Amino acid sequence: MSRQRSRDTEIELALRRELHRLGLRYRVHQRPVRAVRREADVVFGPAKVAVFVDGCFWHGCPTHGTWPKNNGDFWRTKIETNRTRDANTDQRLAEAGWLAVRIWEHEDPAEAADRVRDTVLARRPTPAKPHPAQT
Repeated sequence: MSRQRSRDTEIELALRRELHRLGLRYRVHQRPVRAVRREADVVFGPAKVAVFVDGCFWHGCPTHGTWPKNNGDFWRTKIETNRTRDANTDQRLAEAGWLAVRIWEHEDPAEAADRVRDTVLARRPTPAKPHPAQT
């Protein structure tokens, strides 16, 4: 377990390359909300979008997640705890006005980046229009 990367994984880097290619700028590995001790993989501050890239095994992907036979009780508890924490993170961020976007490691990076882009653009604050008397 200690050799498993938790940051800058291959899929995370591929997603960030695609987001950059689409013209999006972002922060990497930051807490979207200081009071919530959870770090997002990619953060879009003004749009209040936090992107999490979840591994299929570690987060219990419904499509590719597996339940190991060796030490099965330990792993089931570990994965279920991760899923519970993910749901709690999403809820706490939503309460603070943020949207959590979850990307599975098996997703195509270009398709995931398109989905993130659409979400970010929809949530970006619109610039205030100047008052007619000020122009």
